[in-house]
Amino acid sequence: MQSLLPYLWDFRWRVGFALALLVIAKLANIGVPLVMKQIVDSLNSTQAVLAVPIALLLAYGALRLSTTLFGELRDIVFVKVTQSAMRKVALNVFRHLHALSLRFHLDRQTGGMTRDIERGTKGISTLLSMMLFSMLPIILEITLVMILLGTKFDWTFVAITLVAIVAYVAVTIGITEWRRHHRRQMNDMDSKASTRAVDSLLNYETVKYFGNEEFEAGRYDKNLQRYEAAATKSETSLGVLNSAQSLVIAFAVTALMWRAAVGIVDKDLTLGDLVMVNVLMIQLYIPLNFLGVMYREITQALIDTEKMFRLLDEHREVADKPNAPALDVRGAAIRFENVDFGYNANRQILHGVSFDIPAGKTVAVVGSSGAGKSTLSRLLFRFYDVNAGRITFDGQDLRDVKQASLRAALGIVPQDTVLFNDTIRYNIAYGRPEATDAEIEDAARRAHVLDFILRMPEGWNTMVGERGLKLSGGEKQRVAIARTLLKNPAVMIFDEATSALDSATEKAIQAELREIAQDRTTLVIAHRLSTVIDANTILVMDGGRIVERGSFRELLEADGKFAQMWRLQQQEAEKASAVV
Repeated sequence: MQSLLPYLWDFRWRVGFALALLVIAKLANIGVPLVMKQIVDSLNSTQAVLAVPIALLLAYGALRLSTTLFGELRDIVFVKVTQSAMRKVALNVFRHLHALSLRFHLDRQTGGMTRDIERGTKGISTLLSMMLFSMLPIILEITLVMILLGTKFDWTFVAITLVAIVAYVAVTIGITEWRRHHRRQMNDMDSKASTRAVDSLLNYETVKYFGNEEFEAGRYDKNLQRYEAAATKSETSLGVLNSAQSLVIAFAVTALMWRAAVGIVDKDLTLGDLVMVNVLMIQLYIPLNFLGVMYREITQALIDTEKMFRLLDEHREVADKPNAPALDVRGAAIRFENVDFGYNANRQILHGVSFDIPAGKTVAVVGSSGAGKSTLSRLLFRFYDVNAGRITFDGQDLRDVKQASLRAALGIVPQDTVLFNDTIRYNIAYGRPEATDAEIEDAARRAHVLDFILRMPEGWNTMVGERGLKLSGGEKQRVAIARTLLKNPAVMIFDEATSALDSATEKAIQAELREIAQDRTTLVIAHRLSTVIDANTILVMDGGRIVERGSFRELLEADGKFAQMWRLQQQEAEKASAVV
């Protein structure tokens, strides 16, 4: 609950007004049995049968109306507070997740995490409504009833009520704490089942390729069975709790009514007193019974919000320094200085990597799979911080500038292109959301994807599907190229940017990319050496180290690893041509 206080502070006056309406509603509610007693006692042969009861009945009706009216007004006043808090917390979690490092997102389980956020957001509404407008009114009403019983009757009424309340609270807390374990199990099993379902559906084609539909259903059902077992235990324990609460309430009501009946027989109390005690007990029974529900809901909401707020406590592995300046882009020169990096302590990827990308020049990085080529682009975007050494942009250490300004100056066409489940227009415009239609169309034309878009029945409004699965690999990659061209960054990074294209399209795109790379700082990560012939400098990586560097001709003349890779690829190309 303490975590929610900052979100309520902006609406403190509205919260205060709502609490005032709550107090008025409860005072009106506690006045109902007092008026009821007066009505009953006035209905006898010695008093006026018409005048007095009519006035009291009008007062009774006014109090009943006030109880409901002020309660509804309270809800109307407070609803904006609840919805605003839910929105702000959800937004903060969303922003925080985007601020966490790539390492966190590679380890996360998307299905389970989204369910945690969904339950946590609903839990916020429960906590606010229950704590402020359910638990607090119950405490206030119990206090008022105790005061009324103490002033109107003797101490035995107060004692019976107090013992019943203490017993009720003890039973409720004790059994609910026992139930908490089952609720946590339910949440864990629910998250795991959701994670399994999302993971399986995202890999739909793989499941189909191997005919493993029943295998996936079996794994999903195992999680559902565990959830079913935990839910059954939770609901069974709920029945035990409800029965125990009813037993305590039944004892209290019976004892109080017996005590009031004895008072009437002894002439100490009137029939109106008996009615008042009965109405008080009914009014006390409802909130007392609700108290158990409240405690259960609050504890469950705390469990539900626990994981969501834990996400906010996740450490930002990569964070801006306090008062970090924005990147000052001048010529866009990049430098790696003795960079060491590993994704974990047991697996170092880069060993003392040093190289320069002069402003306006193109540097290509080639090497076998796992050599550390793509890690360079991740470090340049500062998805991770280096373990040793440093990376500079126009002489500025990447760790000293704002991440947002750094990433605004970088553009990448990745090998594994992922698109949003939206239209082609949306995915291209994502490079620069404020771009005009003419600029978006120009980027599509330069990426050689415009003709394809115009041939589609829905044109620019064609939906690309989950992760862009409705498009071919080449179509997705051309959309990604258009998106990056639209961004128009100071530094371009092509990570196997044409790997999914056919030969004819690749040549056309390569020509376009060469034109784009002119007078622009460019890093090309490539497997096919034919795509880096025009690079100013080529770096050959092996085992996380730069083993060769130079121009295309220099590396061939050196007859080292690069030359060996070139001869091998040429032989493969000749074999492929012979087969065709």
